[in-house]
Amino acid sequence: MQTLLDVILPVFLVIGFGYVAVWRGLFPITGIDGVMKFTQNFAIPCLLFQAIARLDLSASFDPRLMFSFYTGAALCFALGIFGARLLFKRDWEDCVAIGFCCLFSNSILLGLPITERAYGPDAMAGNFAIVAFHAPFCYGLGITVMEFVRNRGQTGLSLVRNVSRAMFRNALVIGILLGFAVNLTGLPIPGVVDDALSLIVRAALPAALFALGGVLIQYKPEGDIKAIAMVCIIALLVHPALVWTFGTTLDLPQDAFRSGVLTAAMAPGFNAYIFANMYGRARRVAATSVLIATASSILTVWFWLIVLA
Repeated sequence: MQTLLDVILPVFLVIGFGYVAVWRGLFPITGIDGVMKFTQNFAIPCLLFQAIARLDLSASFDPRLMFSFYTGAALCFALGIFGARLLFKRDWEDCVAIGFCCLFSNSILLGLPITERAYGPDAMAGNFAIVAFHAPFCYGLGITVMEFVRNRGQTGLSLVRNVSRAMFRNALVIGILLGFAVNLTGLPIPGVVDDALSLIVRAALPAALFALGGVLIQYKPEGDIKAIAMVCIIALLVHPALVWTFGTTLDLPQDAFRSGVLTAAMAPGFNAYIFANMYGRARRVAATSVLIATASSILTVWFWLIVLA
């Protein structure tokens, strides 16, 4: 438990600073919007670019791990969409945003440090393999489905054009693709450019968490408690259970199995809110789900660590 508190409590403190700063009038709402744009359009894309450019993609790429994790994630995305539609009568655009909350685990901010502290740095190869494809898969799936439901009735060619436009105008996706381009070609990054990127990257996660705290004060959970509870159950319990089932069936090696289950057990990442904010849909559900699920994960991750022992 102490290990989990050591990892998660600092995250909550930064979110709390943002919340209190806006609540007490020490930081304006308009300023939070500016910080959000900085993190969404500049800092986090730089973080993703630098991380993917440096990854050893062939270190321990196991197709069984990819299948187990991402099949589970896609099923949870579908459960979130249809659960929001059938249980809570949300419109389809809201349903996709809520489904994205069930899809996008916090694989970096929580998944990496918890796995490292639980099993050591040598057991993290599976985490890095998942991280390398996490954002491209999740954003690709989420944007495709959102553009489909927003543009129902159009021709197939128009749909492809709209999805492509949304994908390739997204700063996060651009950062990811550029990272893969540098990684696969071996193109060196000049030291001065890498140092500049590192300066921006250092601000990415703290600024994003601070902005999330400021955002939370704008979106109260009234009327959305049941939808938020559904997101938490799917993200924290259903996804890791599915990865456990698929991984056991496919006889995943122990380290990869632990990495897959633990990463799936993480709360929805900040990108869940970024996606909702991109489309202006279900932002209250997304913002509050990130907070409540992260708090709840203190207990649920502890449970999964006991089960995996």
